[in-house]
Amino acid sequence: MLRKTVALIAALAAGPAFATGLDIEIAGEANGTVHIDLAEDLAPNHVAQITKLANEGAYDNVVFHRVIEGFMAQTGDVEFGKMGTEKFSMQMAGRGGSQYDDLAAEFSDENYVAGVVGMARSQSPDSANSQFFIMFAPAPSLDGQYTVVGRVTSGMDVVNAIKRGTGPNGAVVGEPDVMTKVTVTE
Repeated sequence: MLRKTVALIAALAAGPAFATGLDIEIAGEANGTVHIDLAEDLAPNHVAQITKLANEGAYDNVVFHRVIEGFMAQTGDVEFGKMGTEKFSMQMAGRGGSQYDDLAAEFSDENYVAGVVGMARSQSPDSANSQFFIMFAPAPSLDGQYTVVGRVTSGMDVVNAIKRGTGPNGAVVGEPDVMTKVTVTE
């Protein structure tokens, strides 16, 4: 019995270590830090990909490219939405991902309310990659349709100040707000 217990503890210790959150420094119309508690219990694969990208600095200087009043702010396009790179384009931001594979959906019973962070995807439920969005308000139509990866626990005032986009798709025109630094917290 002791041998099995030691083997189980060793196996658990060898498994992936998940971080508990992200600190996102935002600059633009919004200025400040947002803390997100990540939900590795709900979406372990998505949280692992987000923390990997954050640890690599992939999210640093990525813009909020789609922001809809009363709905959400979307960011995380590390391919076309990263300022200061050759591929940066506000017209293309929102169409890219990362060098990593897309993820299978990890839907849960969590409701999309203000402060919830979800993974953006295309029509395919299994197409989330690097982009995510932060809710301004409840959106029951998203419940069970998009993977919840976390919740804002401080800095919602900063989220609420993010520059809004225009038109029905919320495309940001002119200078976008940007995640200047994204840090994984323990």
